[in-house]
Amino acid sequence: MTEATTLAGGPAGADHGLAGRRNIALAMLFLIGTINFVDRQLLAMLIEPIRVDIPLSDTQFGLLTGLAFALFYAGMGVPVAILADRWNRVKLVGIACLVWSVFTAACGMVSNFWQLALMRFGVGAGEAGGTAPSVSVLADYYPPHQRPIAMALFTCNGPFGVFVGAAFGAWAASTIGWRNAFLLIGAVGILVAPLLIWLVREPARGQMDKGAGDEPIPFAKAMALFRAYGSLMLLLPATALAAFVSYGMLNWIPAYLMRVQDMPLSAMGTWFAPAAGITFAAGTLGGGWLVARRARTSPRAYGQVPAIATLILIPSLIASLMVDSWPLALALMLVPLTACTFYIAPALALVQNLMPPRARATGTSILMLMFNIIGLGFGPLFVGFVSDTLKPDYGVESLRWGIMALIPFAAAACAVQFALTRHLDKDFAE
Repeated sequence: MTEATTLAGGPAGADHGLAGRRNIALAMLFLIGTINFVDRQLLAMLIEPIRVDIPLSDTQFGLLTGLAFALFYAGMGVPVAILADRWNRVKLVGIACLVWSVFTAACGMVSNFWQLALMRFGVGAGEAGGTAPSVSVLADYYPPHQRPIAMALFTCNGPFGVFVGAAFGAWAASTIGWRNAFLLIGAVGILVAPLLIWLVREPARGQMDKGAGDEPIPFAKAMALFRAYGSLMLLLPATALAAFVSYGMLNWIPAYLMRVQDMPLSAMGTWFAPAAGITFAAGTLGGGWLVARRARTSPRAYGQVPAIATLILIPSLIASLMVDSWPLALALMLVPLTACTFYIAPALALVQNLMPPRARATGTSILMLMFNIIGLGFGPLFVGFVSDTLKPDYGVESLRWGIMALIPFAAAACAVQFALTRHLDKDFAE
């Protein structure tokens, strides 16, 4: 455990060009990550138009946005991350962006559920090369005490991608059609991928950490480090449960507002898109900023801040689902939509600060494995399954109760987030 980085770590030497390189790296990786999330959100926004051409049940839609994507995303994530700890991470992210963009464009040419599922498999496999290598690159550009903020800024690609995906999806559905929407977004990623490789320089590993070794860490040893740190072991189920709730909400709230609350598609672009983008950004930045600020006095902030946010989410989500007016429902959803992303930046930063530089991408992939299999894979699927099960008795109202069924998982996430705080003082001291 002596290989873990300290919060006081800093650059090995002065480099006047470092600030410019890190800003370019953060901006380009943010852009790549945004394209990643636009690809995901686009399917959620276009599900109702797609169902006109391709009949899909709620369970099938849950599979497409969740498990079908997550299995390949998480399954490929570990070997890609192991490669990232040994090879050029910037080139790896660029190649991955090219792959998922080609499959995204292909989603616009399918004619049945199985073809669409196959294309989503490809998108998931490509996007496996996005987050873990990107986070590892940023960890080598920013010192430990700045990483919560750097991770928060980077993971704002999620909120921004949700905003762009929702706004673009609403516009595309009424103007160019859902097929052309996928083709256009895929083309954007194909053009941006080589730009990343050209503009961003691969940083020296461990340049921001004291006493960082340069030897790659085997996967088994990376897993052993998770077992050695009590906070990291509890971070896995805490993040999985929080992601189960957040992805269950994110992937179904657009359909809920349109189907149950009769929100017009035009209003989705006008009101939901900016609301989702602003709230997710506020939650992501807020979580990173609060942890960076409070962790100066106590590392327990890595667990306390997400736990309090999840505690706030529970009653606010219930309240938003109990009204019968889309403007009021959307207004009340601003609180849970903000709170549901508070956990992301602290979780990523905690892994970067406790893992050795040559194990950071692998460590992130282990975290993302739980995040994606449990959260992204089963969260949307669970909501869709509950909705289909209740549909004979509740009709379109079944989706309301499908989302409501996420509440027990939010309570469990809150409990585990509070539990991991007990280990943080000891883990950072070691």
